[in-house]
Amino acid sequence: MGHSYCTNFVHCVFSTKDRCDSIPNEMQERLWAYIRGIAENELPLLAIGGTNNHVHLLVALPASLSLSQTINKLKSNSSRWFGEHGISFSWQEGYGAFSVGASQVTRVKNYIANQAEHHRRRNFEEEFVELLKLYGVSFDPAHVYG
Repeated sequence: MGHSYCTNFVHCVFSTKDRCDSIPNEMQERLWAYIRGIAENELPLLAIGGTNNHVHLLVALPASLSLSQTINKLKSNSSRWFGEHGISFSWQEGYGAFSVGASQVTRVKNYIANQAEHHRRRNFEEEFVELLKLYGVSFDPAHVYG
């Protein structure tokens, strides 16, 4: 076979340092747009959304990129962007990344688009543990958040 064919849809989640409400409401759409800009040259970003203390991304990760390097690039550049706007900001170390089948892409996009609604019923910590369970990730509850 002369070409590589690859489809890796990944639902990524990462939070602000100590899960503090560090992303002001009025900055969220600008931050999401900035992260889209970081990604646009090499990473198809299918959805982005979040709240004051975390972000969700749905990416189509190409075979040429590693997940950890991609997340690091998005986090470091967006943190720098906040600093350029006079806001002291940093992301929590680590992230969640969950593979998504092609048939579930629309469902995950909708989930990401409706973060404000989801968080009327549960906080980020509850949501993240629910995602770990949903995707079958083994974890120690005492060490999920660092």
